[in-house]
Amino acid sequence: MAHIDNKPITIDHIQTWIFDLDNTIYPAASRLFDQVRHRMTDYIQHHFSLERDAARAMQRDLFLRHRTTMKGLMVEHGTDPHHFMDYVHDIDLSTLGYDIELDEGIGALSGRKVIFTNGSAAHAANILEAYGIRHHFDFTYDIFSADFLPKPEPKTYADFMQKADIDPNSAIMVEDMAINLKPAHDMGVTTLWLDHPDEDVPSEGRMDDVSHINYIADDLKHFLSYTNT
Repeated sequence: MAHIDNKPITIDHIQTWIFDLDNTIYPAASRLFDQVRHRMTDYIQHHFSLERDAARAMQRDLFLRHRTTMKGLMVEHGTDPHHFMDYVHDIDLSTLGYDIELDEGIGALSGRKVIFTNGSAAHAANILEAYGIRHHFDFTYDIFSADFLPKPEPKTYADFMQKADIDPNSAIMVEDMAINLKPAHDMGVTTLWLDHPDEDVPSEGRMDDVSHINYIADDLKHFLSYTNT
């Protein structure tokens, strides 16, 4: 394991860049995902006629036991996943705009760029479009592609690699939740963890054992600027 500040990055073998979406393509500091969490709580509060604190507790419990809130609602309550996703991703993107640094940084990377998210492809498209970087990505694998089996389920990674036609040994995965990098590393993927020490990153995304992490950075654009110099 090496932080980008104290060890050269070896990426000459990389042919595919795999990016998570939330708190990865956009920084955790943007608090954009707070809107998604807020709407998840709204959905549960109104659907089950709960007080706010009870709805928040239910949302977190479902997430911890099923890896996504949506999966928990589907399994335990028969929730329509499309209705849920449409609701929680109806967020204000007005704080986002064309980001030339991100556009040029991703564009300078050699190889394919793909999105691998526990969210929806529609949400991913909205984020990428808002930043003006959608043209860099030729494939998105979302929770619907995964038949609602979310990261970090190993079967989902195998299905993703097959559908995206990716050789794990020539790929790098960029992700803000360390636990989601373990199955990728086990397949031979180089891993980059975007650790946000000053942000309210869910503790379940962290791991005591980070031997499966090849590189750590605190911000995607910081990493891109370092890589492309």
